[in-house]
Amino acid sequence: MKSFKLIMAFAAFAMFAFTACQDGASTKDAARESLATTNTTTTTPAATPTATPQANIPAGPLTTIEFPETTFDFGEIEEGEKVNHVYKFTNTGSEPLIISNAKGSCGCTVPDWPREPIPAGGTGEIKVQYDSKGKGTPEGRAESKRVTLTANTDPANSYLTIKGKVFKPAGAEG
Repeated sequence: MKSFKLIMAFAAFAMFAFTACQDGASTKDAARESLATTNTTTTTPAATPTATPQANIPAGPLTTIEFPETTFDFGEIEEGEKVNHVYKFTNTGSEPLIISNAKGSCGCTVPDWPREPIPAGGTGEIKVQYDSKGKGTPEGRAESKRVTLTANTDPANSYLTIKGKVFKPAGAEG
């Protein structure tokens, strides 16, 4: 599926690149429009879970989101421990809040977010789990991971951070 989309985008670009007899700027603009149209018509958020957060911005009216805290420091832990934290939020706007995506900066950080719209004035929670497996050092390694939320807000992305220090247990190899 992914290769088909790539082939279609390349074909559209090639068509404009080889058949356009306009000046250079117009050709580039036409190719960009073609690629944008190709991606828009063949790509849907449901079909591509690896799409960038920007591609999943919900259409419709914008609202605002407010977090009492956006950074959680879990302190010092031993390698292999899992840390769970809940970030609470409020929809401070006048429209329903739709979070279309939440993505951790790496596979060790996994968010869980509400899939249903949050009404104006409503509250919700984003649960984040950080897995420290393979992250520690004997002297302790500072870790900071980010979760990017994409919603019908301006700006479309909000960021949550989970951080701390991970120690390799005494006597552990590696």
